[in-house]
Amino acid sequence: MPHVTPRHREDLEVLEPVLAASQALMGFVPNSMTTMAHMPQLTVAFSMLAGVVFGGDLQQIMRNYQSVVENPALGRTDPVLTAELVQLIAYSVSLSAGCQYCQAHTSHNANRFGLSEEKLQQVLSYETADVFSSEERALIAIALAAGQVPNETNAQHFEALKEHFDERQIVQIVAVISMFGFLNRWNDTMATELENKPIEFAQSVLAQGGWNVGKHEHAG
Repeated sequence: MPHVTPRHREDLEVLEPVLAASQALMGFVPNSMTTMAHMPQLTVAFSMLAGVVFGGDLQQIMRNYQSVVENPALGRTDPVLTAELVQLIAYSVSLSAGCQYCQAHTSHNANRFGLSEEKLQQVLSYETADVFSSEERALIAIALAAGQVPNETNAQHFEALKEHFDERQIVQIVAVISMFGFLNRWNDTMATELENKPIEFAQSVLAQGGWNVGKHEHAG
């Protein structure tokens, strides 16, 4: 049973060209896309990324979806998560997945957006650390669970989220987690060289918890 109910296709007229393209390619419209449609822009953006990854031409994809992107009905729906909470989710899932590159980036950004160094240092103690709100605990819990392989999320994680967030926000939460699934694998696989500012921040704030630059050190 899905944790967030997909939207009905008949209620997604603005997305019909995107959904029709998926049906033409796959023979059906994936429920994943109509679940993303709680954030309609996400369905479009994901379709464009997937098209490029599968070998399509971005300019042609953009032409195909131009009428969708320019439709005022596609406008962003509020409320969105704060930048601080987005980075907390991103850091937590990167910590769980073990990507040192993304841990450095997301912790640095989280701090820039107002998250304290103490909170970053206590993410793994989120259940007992009194620095976190119940809202933050719910976000950290699902991010840490989702970063594991196999995935350890369950219905209780979503029940905790629903005490604080609506379905549109929950879709954004999972979207952040999923985007960092991509970035964690990309940067860990590529051994992307880590830039100076996030290195300095992570060495100062995260090293006592075991962070190290590892494969992401400067070349030469």
